Amino acid sequence: MRVTAKVDYALRALVELAAAEGATVKGDRLAEAQRIPLKFLENILAELRRAGIVGSQRGADGGYRLQRPADSVSVADVIRAVEGPLADVHGTPPEALDPPGLAAPVREVWMATRAALRSVLEEVSVGQIARNELPPVISALLADPGAWARR
Repeated sequence: MRVTAKVDYALRALVELAAAEGATVKGDRLAEAQRIPLKFLENILAELRRAGIVGSQRGADGGYRLQRPADSVSVADVIRAVEGPLADVHGTPPEALDPPGLAAPVREVWMATRAALRSVLEEVSVGQIARNELPPVISALLADPGAWARR
């Protein structure tokens, strides 16, 4: 799975907002704290706002805040808000694929891949990341030395 800069930046900005515990945080402060280009971050925050994850306030005391409790925002929610579905295959949901002939089982491979992604990304919340209290599924996966090897 390739994680785009957009997804990475969105998640990092949301962790900063979660740590602010409901306070409004200016975009330039978020950008500086996470070394994210401000214009790019503003576009990402607009997408998160449209998805109902982030709220914004204009004015001197303006900025951004989480619209939902941090523990109710999963990493999967963030990905879907800024990139779309977790595991489409060239824009098609895996269950809608119909590979011909011997390649027919490819559909099941893509469906299992989506299920595996969900088993992690839907279980980890922005709040857990902000508190550095990752769920056991993460520890279990990271206990395998192969998890740390790039292939």
